[in-house]
Amino acid sequence: MPRLSPILCLLVLGSAPATALTVKPVVAGGTLYTVATVTPGRDDLRLHWRNPTTSAPYATFAQLGGRLKKEGRALLFATNSGIYAPGLTPLGLHIEGGRTLTPLNLARSGGNFALRPNGVFWIRGSRAGVLETDAYRLSGLTPTYATQSGPLLVQGGRLHPAFNRGGTSFKLRSGVGVCKGGQVRFAVSAGPVNFYTFATFFRDTLGCPDALYLDGSISAYATPDRDTQLAGFAGIWSVSR
Repeated sequence: MPRLSPILCLLVLGSAPATALTVKPVVAGGTLYTVATVTPGRDDLRLHWRNPTTSAPYATFAQLGGRLKKEGRALLFATNSGIYAPGLTPLGLHIEGGRTLTPLNLARSGGNFALRPNGVFWIRGSRAGVLETDAYRLSGLTPTYATQSGPLLVQGGRLHPAFNRGGTSFKLRSGVGVCKGGQVRFAVSAGPVNFYTFATFFRDTLGCPDALYLDGSISAYATPDRDTQLAGFAGIWSVSR
């Protein structure tokens, strides 16, 4: 069998960009979660809504994966973005490729989305953050990608004031946190949890002082060998290479 020269070996090894992404199960308090850890600036984290060819929402991880494949990219991880309105339209801020496709939503009523404080998850280069909606509005930030949802799970290490340990609303839930060291962690619960438990998981288990709720029972994720999606989405977060 022919052997590669040292120089050719370096070229082959260097042809595929390294990623730091990990996707693994985490158990806390008897509940199983799937947690994707993303390193901004090293992992290619993007937000998607509409297919530029058809102008229709991607809706599914499979459709997005197909588009990326045509572009010569491989989908490594995907999950739903924030809460959306009928017609697969983001209910709040949606920034994609630096363009604001839906504006910031300042509503103070209307379900979980408007359970103040709510907030924005944003990313630009190697920086990412979760900010309360009004703080984001005043920040002057110009993210490459951003989504708005609600409620905030954790803000500066404090749980949302409306959460309590005895909360009776139990659902499958998904969220995103910006954690110690600047890493981004997406989490999807495998079973029903209340907001208090979910927020505590982000703060105490994942080490995220700031975290945002994304969505409830329809939440899902995909990896190259698994796709848990059962309903269409407006925004989809992806990591690809």
